[in-house]
Amino acid sequence: MPSRGRLLVSCPDRPGIVAAVSRFLYEHGANIVHSDQHSTDPSGGLFFMRIEFALARLDERLPDLEREFAAVSGPLEMQGRFTLEARRKRLAVFVSKEDHCLQELLWQQRSGDLKADIALVIGNHAQMASVVEPWGIPFHHVPVTGDTKAEAEARQLALIEDRADAVVLARYMQIISPTFIARWPDRIINIHHSFLPAFVGAKPYQQAYERGVKLIGATAHYVTADLDAGPIIEQDVRRVDHRHDPDDLRRIGRQIERAVLARAAGWHVEDRVLVHGNKTVVFD
Repeated sequence: MPSRGRLLVSCPDRPGIVAAVSRFLYEHGANIVHSDQHSTDPSGGLFFMRIEFALARLDERLPDLEREFAAVSGPLEMQGRFTLEARRKRLAVFVSKEDHCLQELLWQQRSGDLKADIALVIGNHAQMASVVEPWGIPFHHVPVTGDTKAEAEARQLALIEDRADAVVLARYMQIISPTFIARWPDRIINIHHSFLPAFVGAKPYQQAYERGVKLIGATAHYVTADLDAGPIIEQDVRRVDHRHDPDDLRRIGRQIERAVLARAAGWHVEDRVLVHGNKTVVFD
């Protein structure tokens, strides 16, 4: 909706925050249509808020709104971010050999459940081109080896520059370098095929089988320089038992992975996720 906007706020908690933000929007003619908020501790904690509002000619008025909001955000030590609902975010999807998470994102984009545009797909294996081609989305094959990793990442960064707002690692089986991550902080979403923090690293389903777990899961998180330790956005689990071998766990796990990653990507593009240290506040 061209007149619909969002405002995300985080600041030290204190009395009067909701009143100040609401008054600012009211005085500028906006109508609040939805609001969520959370405090880590009303006495000295942090306050988070997500507001959806309607305002005529918002696309034209947004620069003035952002500038004038400083009168509210400054005294309250507030970080505030406005976004336009009509400005769909663009995703760059990175893949390796498995396509189930990519397929889910493609279907959800077509159905309208994922309110974003997949601008391009980058794969370190050429075989994914045949999966992407029928959707009319550009596919770029960027091989990665130990000797060419820096060169490959430079090419990836060049491909996504000015073409994407976030990166989704849809079972992309390469470790992203700290240099890459520093360019896209809190904008790289990964799906890890285990219920973190259990079974970090490679072959988590084999690790789960050897441990004899009764639940397996998947975790979508923002990527940081610490492997599989970034802020968690979404998780889910399925019950398993002694009859399931590692192949069964992988098959069941694929169903969990695709759903968890799609939910996390959807919440990110709808500005429902605020990062707080190594945690997230998700207004789902």
